[in-house]
Amino acid sequence: MFSIGELSKRTGVKIPTIRYYEQMGLIEAPERSQGNQRRYSKDGMQRLSFIRHSRELGFSIEDIKGLLELSQHPEKPCHDAHNMAARRLEDVRARIAKLQRLERELKRISDCDADTVAHCAVIETLADHSLCETEH
Repeated sequence: MFSIGELSKRTGVKIPTIRYYEQMGLIEAPERSQGNQRRYSKDGMQRLSFIRHSRELGFSIEDIKGLLELSQHPEKPCHDAHNMAARRLEDVRARIAKLQRLERELKRISDCDADTVAHCAVIETLADHSLCETEH
């Protein structure tokens, strides 16, 4: 059994986040010691690690609830899990594309050779969005 502090150290999840996950129903409320201290099991630690890894990959709380539910039924087909991961991948690719457009625009405006702010491409472009070459 682990205290909340020990669980936090072992999983890398901050204590307020652990409490938040309890409130959200992602992890079960742990047993309490006679001193009313939370006591987490190894299963609780594994579940919290699963949640942390899912969050690192950008899954939403709702998706994580679904993935946790699926993980409790190993006999079920995994197409739902695949679909959630595929949707997350689409989101990531869209964000990458947006970041690439942003990168191109920032490179373009930072290649300014003006001597004064009065003619600075960065300042002019920030003041007038229509001067941007791409929608970002």
